[in-house]
Amino acid sequence: MKSNNETILLREKEIEPTDKVLENVLGKELFIIYQEIIEILSDEFNLESQWRFYRDGKAWLCKVVYKKKTILWLSIWKNYIKTGFYFTEKTGIGVLELDIDNKIKEVFEVAKPIGKLIPLIIDIDQQKQVKDLKEVIRYKKGLK
Repeated sequence: MKSNNETILLREKEIEPTDKVLENVLGKELFIIYQEIIEILSDEFNLESQWRFYRDGKAWLCKVVYKKKTILWLSIWKNYIKTGFYFTEKTGIGVLELDIDNKIKEVFEVAKPIGKLIPLIIDIDQQKQVKDLKEVIRYKKGLK
């Protein structure tokens, strides 16, 4: 869990998050992890990544979809990549049975719902966290 004074990047509407821009803001190591995540999304899960500038958050966000269903949101922060999933009370129960880091489950269990949805956030700053991300994607994509 990161502290609240973290900085979201990609705040300029005119500057699209191309690979070159992303490599500059993330740095080499994190950019390699980002590329791996994007590759997994498209190749392994057949998901589409859509970067858009959102006025309400005043930042570029990547909406990751399967057909018309939003699977997750991805944003770029100083020193990490934030991924956010949203579950209902009913579908959230399954998250606790996934083979993922217990810290993720603990934070999820006490997360404040946004409307009827419960957020599950994975802040990625190390390659080994990609395994947890894949587990959650697999679960979310499989939900009806």
